[in-house]
Amino acid sequence: MNSKVNHKINQVTEQTLVVGIDIAKYKHYATFVDERGREIKKAFLVPQSLEGFEALYQAILDAAKVFEKSEVLVGVEPTGHYWLNLAYFLEDRGIPLVIVNPMHVKRVKELDDNLQTKNDKKDALTIARLMKDGRYSHPKLLRDQGAEIRTGYSLRESLMKERSMLKNKLHRWIDKYFPELFHVFSDFGAMLLAVLEETPLPVDIVNMTPTELADICAKAGNMKQRRPTKAAELIQVAQSSIGITIAPWGARREVASMMRQYRLIEEELEAIEAELEERITQTADYEFLISVPGISHGTIAGLLAEIGSFDDYESPRQLIKLAGLTLRENSSGTHQGQKKISKRGRKRLRSLLFKAMLPILRNNEAFLKLHHYYTQRQVNPLRKKQSMVVLCGKLLKVLHTLCTKKRRFDSQQMLTDLHCLQLAF
Repeated sequence: MNSKVNHKINQVTEQTLVVGIDIAKYKHYATFVDERGREIKKAFLVPQSLEGFEALYQAILDAAKVFEKSEVLVGVEPTGHYWLNLAYFLEDRGIPLVIVNPMHVKRVKELDDNLQTKNDKKDALTIARLMKDGRYSHPKLLRDQGAEIRTGYSLRESLMKERSMLKNKLHRWIDKYFPELFHVFSDFGAMLLAVLEETPLPVDIVNMTPTELADICAKAGNMKQRRPTKAAELIQVAQSSIGITIAPWGARREVASMMRQYRLIEEELEAIEAELEERITQTADYEFLISVPGISHGTIAGLLAEIGSFDDYESPRQLIKLAGLTLRENSSGTHQGQKKISKRGRKRLRSLLFKAMLPILRNNEAFLKLHHYYTQRQVNPLRKKQSMVVLCGKLLKVLHTLCTKKRRFDSQQMLTDLHCLQLAF
């Protein structure tokens, strides 16, 4: 870690113009400092527009000429998504941009004046001075296929959240008007959705025969087989339903509106997943990632969206830190603190890895044996959840090796390489 910080500090020389920018929605503030952190140009306004960006670019060129600087380093505090426009603008003009951790800015801003004051001009200067001390990191600005996958996967996640919210609304509607539906159906399957579309209220089906109801559901839900047995159960519970019977027109309109939204989201999800699958198969890492038993196309899309190319990382430790899986502890004197993961990183990547571990343990012999070893070893056995978190880090190491070495996954080779398993089994 220290060598990395030293390398960053060495990037700021006497020939470097350091530019700190505090990002906001409409108006940014930028300030210039030298390699010692001395302010050489007071903070000035940079509007979030092409004219504002061009003015900033010209100000950088002018300052570099006046102060005889041959290199420029621009840094921002990544506020939401507002910094991305400026980042791509500067990158297209050959000016490197780095990011400073917002937590660092918040904690360091009182060093100069010992005041709790917070404003955009002060933050811009704080950002610049953190940069000259090497307290910055390089963002991964994806382009071409990588950017397409990240944008598409973000849309997929958004649609899945909307679908989940809509399911909760439908569940509430069912609890009010036809609570017995979930006595017959355990989840939102094809037949339940067809019932909500065609015969949502108990009064709609009490006088039907099982064959009639099964035919209606099969047609509405594009079902390959009719299910008269389920239809008979549904008619039976409808006859003794305790659902609310008032305002039937409003109830039907409400559920019809929700079902149209649900069907639209399902169509959008199906389309975006097909397009994502097509795009990830065109990436260099795909054939090595898909060789790991238990990893799906959805998981690969998520990994590439969050990480980009595995070749961009020198060490798997960088990926572990990116996911917030680095271990931390609070120890002092004779007190030995408990080790926990830092959770400082991409939470969506961390969540994706943990969810991916379940099918991997079902389908991957090597990871399953390693999981058994961690949970059953004599010294310091882990709980199942702890073991899965450790395996998330192990998975990142394996995937990084496969993609950088251009090798396909070999379960037996992994078992052979793990000496702990050789001793345990």
